[in-house]
Amino acid sequence: MKVVELYGRVRYAVQIEGLSRREAARQFGIDPRTVAKMLAFSVPPGYRRRRPPARPKLDPFTGIIDGILRGDEGRPRKQRHTSKRIFERLRDEHGYAGGITIVKDYVLACRLRQREVFVPLRHDPGHAQADFGEALAEIAGVERKIHFFAVDLPHSDACFVQAYPAETAEAFCDGHNAAFGFFGGVPKSILYDNTKLAVARILGDGTRQRTRVFTSCNPIACLPTGSVVRVRGMTKARSKGWSAGSAETCWCRYRGRRASRR
Repeated sequence: MKVVELYGRVRYAVQIEGLSRREAARQFGIDPRTVAKMLAFSVPPGYRRRRPPARPKLDPFTGIIDGILRGDEGRPRKQRHTSKRIFERLRDEHGYAGGITIVKDYVLACRLRQREVFVPLRHDPGHAQADFGEALAEIAGVERKIHFFAVDLPHSDACFVQAYPAETAEAFCDGHNAAFGFFGGVPKSILYDNTKLAVARILGDGTRQRTRVFTSCNPIACLPTGSVVRVRGMTKARSKGWSAGSAETCWCRYRGRRASRR
């Protein structure tokens, strides 16, 4: 626990208060190289190997295993080598004298690396996401359901939310106009969820048949959104504090910027 606290104090002193690494090392009584590690990791990284563990019996055969796995890539799943079959081939064809467990561990690690896929999360400037959500809010002293239109700019994390008595085409259009006025312009594109106000029907091939109101907006895409979902959750959490002067209009507005990602 003390180590974690020390990490936080050192990182705060250098990154926030502007203390140099040498001064931080002297002030906290630690080595400058330790300060560098603390700045590189937000929490203690624990033990790290300098090099992979030695496998004297298996290492001479890893190239053969890699070749077998590469040859299996284009084959049907049921015709691929199992770990046991790879072990048997190493033993019978190449004179491998080690155990089967280390072979299984190596094959499993190789297959997990092949499955690993990384999709970069990137939001270019000028693109938005929009969706409707529901929440309970107190209007003129009465708790009632509101339908809020949320627009989010993922690149800057700026967001706009405006609530209406119902999720209608009029609210859909008015919410766009209000959001554009708040942002001071129109985004290059907007991603929408499959709301009935935008999508009249999803055809068998996945094509979206748009509503007349939505078609007049010339939308860029109609897909499930991600960033605006967080805005909807934030709005639900804060809706208890909303209020409006008239129960008939039931229009509430939240304009803000979420905390920036780090």
